[in-house]
Amino acid sequence: MSPPLLHIATYNIHKGFSQFNRRLVVHELREQLLQLNPDILFLQEVQGLHLKHAARRKDWPGLPQHEFLAAAIWQSAYGDNMRYSHGHHGNAILSRFPIVHAHNQDVTHLQFEKRGLLHCRIALPGGALAHCVCVHLSLFGASRRHQLDALARYLDALEEPGAPLIIAGDFNDWRDHAGKYLARRLGMREVFTSHDSHPEVRPIRSFPAVRPFFRLDRIYVRGFAVHDTLIHQGGPWAKISDHAALSAFLTRSASA
Repeated sequence: MSPPLLHIATYNIHKGFSQFNRRLVVHELREQLLQLNPDILFLQEVQGLHLKHAARRKDWPGLPQHEFLAAAIWQSAYGDNMRYSHGHHGNAILSRFPIVHAHNQDVTHLQFEKRGLLHCRIALPGGALAHCVCVHLSLFGASRRHQLDALARYLDALEEPGAPLIIAGDFNDWRDHAGKYLARRLGMREVFTSHDSHPEVRPIRSFPAVRPFFRLDRIYVRGFAVHDTLIHQGGPWAKISDHAALSAFLTRSASA
């Protein structure tokens, strides 16, 4: 019997608003994610709290966005990175499988641009523990290099070099420096460039969602075989965020 496919996805949800912040779309976003139905979901720009929106908007969810989006389907973990007087936002991981540990690692390089790495240990079917890291890296190259170094040092300190690993999110890295670094430093590969069924030889274009031009969003894996990948863009997806969502279908590698 073939091992079950693991469906993972990453999505920058733009704090639950449409492009240019014209409409609150977090309710439509939840419906799209429920239809997509991934096993593990890496989310960026998740609004954990916004007192002004909550006071002014009748349609503002009564729960933090990661809990609202998780519904009764997924467990959720959240790391708040950017804090302000009326709230905070950050990264989240939603998982159909047990999240046995969660930690948000501060990797801020520039004080006006707070960043963190949300790390979860997730118990996969069959008993393996996978390390899952949700990232939203800096807009500036020097800061991205600092954050990638901090990520590698953090994972080195776990002393589990053979553990299955998924790093996904918004890398803000249109020149693919992150891919070269993660391949050399952590033995990882980007899913859209690591199997034969997709013609792309570079990370997929994912921004803006209406007609993607920039290669900002990525999924990197170690210890998994990549069976298929999808980009969710245009149509309803273009109406609920400024980024496209990415999916990958994985199984544990035979050598892992």
